[in-house]
Amino acid sequence: MSDEELNSVGWDAIDQAMEKVYGDQEPKHYGTMISYMLGGNDPLDGISVYEAKEPMEHWHFVTYGFSELHEKESENLEVSGYGFELTFRLAKKHNETEPPSWALNFLQNLARYVFNSGNVFKNGDYMDANGPICLESDTELTALAFAYDSELPKMDTSNGTVEFIQVVGITADELEAMQIWNTLGVLHICTDYMPQLITDLLRTSCLQNDKVVEAIETGSETEGSNTGFLFNDQITWTPGGKKFFKRIPAMMTIGAKQAVIIGKVLKGRQVKEEPLRLVSNEVTVVFSFSDQPQLIEDSLEIQLNKKAVEELIEQLQPIEKEFSIPSLENIAFKIVKTEVKDSEGKIVETIG
Repeated sequence: MSDEELNSVGWDAIDQAMEKVYGDQEPKHYGTMISYMLGGNDPLDGISVYEAKEPMEHWHFVTYGFSELHEKESENLEVSGYGFELTFRLAKKHNETEPPSWALNFLQNLARYVFNSGNVFKNGDYMDANGPICLESDTELTALAFAYDSELPKMDTSNGTVEFIQVVGITADELEAMQIWNTLGVLHICTDYMPQLITDLLRTSCLQNDKVVEAIETGSETEGSNTGFLFNDQITWTPGGKKFFKRIPAMMTIGAKQAVIIGKVLKGRQVKEEPLRLVSNEVTVVFSFSDQPQLIEDSLEIQLNKKAVEELIEQLQPIEKEFSIPSLENIAFKIVKTEVKDSEGKIVETIG
């Protein structure tokens, strides 16, 4: 027996946490043949899947590999590895005897994102999947939310703490609601339609219910938006200047897909009086709030008052165009078309 097999404190801790929920149920376990460190394709060491009966029949997945399963290697003694493992509750089809393979690949893909980027998932996060979370279906679920798994509390191990973060499939309009308000607020309102936050590929949006829409609107208007930054790879910045004694305004470019949501989040951030950062691979532009609208070009900060926010929101539509707003000098905006691509890089939709 190897030293790694002897020292499996992290792995054992996950097993023990699951045993508290499922007793002596033997899970279906899917291990990784070739370690990621040795050139394998799958970052996770394994995924276990349990059969749950309540509140509806579903598969309960749990990952092994975001935390330190064996020896302590990271310098942070308080946290094990990335500090979490993912869980995923997926509605079980009638007479289904094995968990679907797409869900295993889906969790490994999320692990690739974390291992390659270093970005971690936290309670209250969200992510746009830019297409169906299950490519084999015509599901309306095209984005993800992340929340604590209700049955698996944070645990202490000799390698540090580990949280269990549940992945939840959500629709595009539910994602937008989370952006203009907050993730956990929307999930709480939707629990009557998503018991235990089980992902059901067949479900429709919770926002088809008027009471849900009303509650989200109220939350957004009174509490504002928790979204402090939005990533848009089409954001660019062209500095202003002078040409033939004429002032040339700075130009900010925005992708059409996110134009409307930027406006809605801006409105929510104004309620909180907290800035919104628009981030691309090239640049970060900050919208903040002040009595006097102005452009601080050295720091790429655009200060807005209530009137300027209203003028900007009116113009932020998914239409290819250039515009400026009366309240703000020395800057113009340009909305460009967004090409939405599938996992194979094919253009499936053009917005704008």
